[in-house]
Amino acid sequence: MKNSIRLLWATCVTFAIINPAKAQTSQSTLMNTNLPPAPSAKKEEHKLEKHGDIRIDNYYWMKLTDDQKNAKTPDAQTKAVLDYLNAENAYTKSAMAATEELQKKLFEEMKGRIKQDDQSVPFKDKGFWYYTRFEKGKDYAYYCRNIETGMNPTSEEILVNGPELATGHDYWALGGYSVSDDNKLLAFGIDTVSRRIYTVYFKDIASGAILQDKLEGTSGGVTWANDNKTVFYTKKDPVTLRDNTVWKHKLGTPQSADVMVFDEKDDTFSTGVFKTKSDKYLMIGSWQTLSTEYRVLDANNPDGEWRVIQPRERNHEYNVEHYGDKFYIITNLDAKNFRLMECPVDKTTKENWKEVIPHRSDVLLENIDIFKNYYVVSERKNGLTQLRIIKWADKSEYYLPFQDQAYLAYTSVNREFDTDVLRYGYTSLTTPNSIYDYNMATKERILLKQQEVVGGYNPDDYVSERLYATAKDGTKIPISLVYKKGWKKDGKAPLLLYAYGSYGNSMDPGFSSNRLSLLDRGFAYALAHIRGGQELGRDWYENGKLLKKKNTFTDFIDCGDFLVAQKYTSKEKLFAMGGSAGGLLMGAVTNMRPDLWKGVVAAVPFVDVVTTMLDESIPLTTGEFDEWGNPNDKVYYDYMKSYSPYDNVEKKNYPNMIVTTGYWDSQVQYWEPAKWVAKLRELKTDKNLLLLHTNMEAGHGGKSGRFEALKEIALEYAFMLNLAGITN
Repeated sequence: MKNSIRLLWATCVTFAIINPAKAQTSQSTLMNTNLPPAPSAKKEEHKLEKHGDIRIDNYYWMKLTDDQKNAKTPDAQTKAVLDYLNAENAYTKSAMAATEELQKKLFEEMKGRIKQDDQSVPFKDKGFWYYTRFEKGKDYAYYCRNIETGMNPTSEEILVNGPELATGHDYWALGGYSVSDDNKLLAFGIDTVSRRIYTVYFKDIASGAILQDKLEGTSGGVTWANDNKTVFYTKKDPVTLRDNTVWKHKLGTPQSADVMVFDEKDDTFSTGVFKTKSDKYLMIGSWQTLSTEYRVLDANNPDGEWRVIQPRERNHEYNVEHYGDKFYIITNLDAKNFRLMECPVDKTTKENWKEVIPHRSDVLLENIDIFKNYYVVSERKNGLTQLRIIKWADKSEYYLPFQDQAYLAYTSVNREFDTDVLRYGYTSLTTPNSIYDYNMATKERILLKQQEVVGGYNPDDYVSERLYATAKDGTKIPISLVYKKGWKKDGKAPLLLYAYGSYGNSMDPGFSSNRLSLLDRGFAYALAHIRGGQELGRDWYENGKLLKKKNTFTDFIDCGDFLVAQKYTSKEKLFAMGGSAGGLLMGAVTNMRPDLWKGVVAAVPFVDVVTTMLDESIPLTTGEFDEWGNPNDKVYYDYMKSYSPYDNVEKKNYPNMIVTTGYWDSQVQYWEPAKWVAKLRELKTDKNLLLLHTNMEAGHGGKSGRFEALKEIALEYAFMLNLAGITN
């Protein structure tokens, strides 16, 4: 499929749809000033009408169906799209030609910091220790287990051989793997297209033989019943890619004989299946932005009847854990920041719930990990994560202490139930990711592994700060900042401001060895904790979504203005970066304040908001109405249109920009950034760089493999470094 497309690229006339009369010559004193004319896409007027409003989309023709993309012989439209994307890639390569040595240097530098023969910390499950390891020069991991403990076992079983299975594929990803309760069989899912549709295979671990069973069209993994022969899995809608049905498969039978046990008919919900930590129950979960619902089945009776824990209700979210004869439920029922409840396993509806941890207005309750003698509560206060340890017997409790101004602490893999040892992770802007075992009874802490930065790294050479910008409505917006010692706050240094700001996803201040390539060259890095995330509780999220979405954009702008005003940087040295929904953020702030940024990196950006949210055939659309609003309602249509980056491109100056996308992206389809760049080329009045880089072999997450992905990071870093006047 993809080979035929590569052949087309090689044989087609790459600039076939360039319109020389409208071509611009983008310039930069630091990059290639002898560029060919920038690509100018053909215009075909397409009217889009809704609520009596007409929008003209001259680049709507760039949208291809999956059938067109997968066809062995591309039709005329497909060829025109590939011509345009190919021309943009050629233009980007030409514009960045002067940075090729820098890109190579950055790539080798970032690759060189990675311990190539690395191994994860083993975790114990049903008598075996599981881990992943890499070998030198290999892009993909080996997924292994051993009956011995420690980081250097003398023998091992390779469950999934990543380097071998990835051979011959431009893209390869493991969706998940799981072992039967008797430790004899393995199920694992593989995607070689980058649309996150996986085929599940089964393996006899002792012999290494692959069974005849094969499950296609899945979300990536299976959940084993306790009989070691029945599995449950989720299938995707082939068009929308929504996880919409749960199926039961008996080993030794064809997939055509599988039984559908649940069909999520509400197209705003997705579904999935898992097993409780106790291994006692199987759970089917259905979720959307504002509501959840769970079904439960005894894992010893896979052919039994599923029953609902608590029927779904609008604006009610809950999660379920099992312990003893009770279910423990994290819920936002009358509790915006969530509270913890308990109920008998046979009386699960909300009238049977009893409060364990009450709601707190200043603390967001995020998760619990249950052990025989303790349970660990993951909370968030003042934008920072906390781990609260509570003893079942006497309800005594304490918090794990952490020292950095800004950090991320999280519970790691804790499969064992009968243990007093909590495994957790810790990182900060200056502290590489660290994995600890912590004895909850004795309070003894053992560092098992800290991410090694090859070539040496001294955290004392770097400084982190926690700042607060004031938004126009008076709200204090946290900013996490890091730079190398000796960095001067005189307004002359370059600074990269990053944010996401959607779905309640909190952007925590963690360490990145790649980021050192910027810090060591004089950049500061700032993470803006803007509304739309959930760093400061549920209100923080709700005040950055739906009809309050613009708070996300103005918060980011206010953070940029603050950093300039406080002389952390200047407008001539301030860069912005965001991806996916963060790419929407980039599009919005470049429309609203194009003068504030020297350069902008927009990765896989969601920029054609109105058109995409009106097209329910596009993957993920219907499930996101509660995040962005449903534009079939005129109120939401008008509000979306007022900020949608594509709809608000104007004739004015824009900053230097590089936009990245993946041709096989199933989350933000490639045509959104492609159309956006084409429209910017048509209307912008400046001579700043505008570059589009399309990875023709990848999807939303970019290239697969631990090294190949670094090449795209090197491209983005070289773009910013050169604009900042740093050429080596």
